Amino acid sequence: MQVKLKKLDERAILPTRGSTAAAGLDLYALDAVTVGAGETVLVHTGIALAIPEGYAGFIYARSGIATKRGLAPANKVGVIDADYRGEIMVALHNHSMTEQTVDAGERVAQLVVAPFLSVELDVVEALDETERASGGFGSTGKN
Repeated sequence: MQVKLKKLDERAILPTRGSTAAAGLDLYALDAVTVGAGETVLVHTGIALAIPEGYAGFIYARSGIATKRGLAPANKVGVIDADYRGEIMVALHNHSMTEQTVDAGERVAQLVVAPFLSVELDVVEALDETERASGGFGSTGKN
């Protein structure tokens, strides 16, 4: 599948895959940014995408930067709708106790493009009964 990409800044680094079987494309910071402990900053990538209809882009943490430095998307998973044409940015949160600096050209997150089902809601008076019913938050077991 092809996704159209526009470089918004000549310094932008095109997303790359770590291997041919990698699901995610690494996103690169356009500029160096410093993220204070417990703070969130928007990291610019300098790129825009035209994701095909019926698909969405999902921005996930990169395991290395998240586990080693505590940096991960603030919203856990960012969603890029197919009709969005603005710059791809990562709301990067610092979960560590120390200030972290992200260098220009550093990989900050990964983008996965995947299909999704468009749903229509059907408002009803009652829902079908199930064994679980309305039990939630640990109601199905000890773990």
